[in-house]
Amino acid sequence: MQESTITVKGQTTLPRDVRAALGLTSGDRVRYVILDGEVRILKARSVKELRGALARSDQRPVSLDEMDEAIGAAATERALPER
Repeated sequence: MQESTITVKGQTTLPRDVRAALGLTSGDRVRYVILDGEVRILKARSVKELRGALARSDQRPVSLDEMDEAIGAAATERALPER
C-alpha cells in the first residue's frame, strides 16, 4: 500500500509506484473520481488520445453525414405509428 503526506496547502506527491502504474510523467494531468467514499485517481486523457478507441477491425469508419442519416432514419421510424 502506498501513502503520502498532505501539505498545509492540500498538496501531495504521488508515490513513484503510483506514477509508474498510471504511466504518469511530469506535466501529465490526473482526474479524481469519488465513488462510495473512495477516491480513484486516473490519468487524464485528451480527446485526441481517444481516437480509434471504439474502432473494430470488422467495421469501417462512419462519416458524420452517415451518422446524421442513421439518426434521422431512426427518429423517423420511431415517429411513425405502428401498424
